[in-house]
Amino acid sequence: MGDNVDPGIYSLQDALKIAEEQELDLVEISPNADPPVCKIVNYQKFLYQQKKKQKEIKAKTTKIIVKEIRFGPNTDEHDYNFKLKHAEKFLEDGAKVKAYVFFKGRTILFKEKGEILLLRLAQDLEEIAKVEQLPKLEGKRMIMILTPKTKKK
Repeated sequence: MGDNVDPGIYSLQDALKIAEEQELDLVEISPNADPPVCKIVNYQKFLYQQKKKQKEIKAKTTKIIVKEIRFGPNTDEHDYNFKLKHAEKFLEDGAKVKAYVFFKGRTILFKEKGEILLLRLAQDLEEIAKVEQLPKLEGKRMIMILTPKTKKK
């Protein structure tokens, strides 16, 4: 409300008249309230403050980044270690890691090899990550999702 107007219940005409006298705008705050709640303010300033609040809320939200790491069911030791280092870096940077084993053609016969590989990855990363989703077969891919452990301050 304006400085020299006491809060209370006014008719629409009175409220509009008061707003006009102060060269301000009558803004509906809660249209569903009974009676509807209005405020006498500078509308442009009101919009500016609303945008500012939205920006602050948006700035506080963290964006979740998901990095993918692809394995084959017969990934050898060197490749595994190489991808393990990448996964560690991604997790330390605060990103989620979606590790998956892609089965091409007849390699779908090695489902248990793929699951063992993903569980080994989870075990090797247990210091810095927790498993959000255990290995699950979806079509030709077995997917596991790891999230970084929150650091205690």
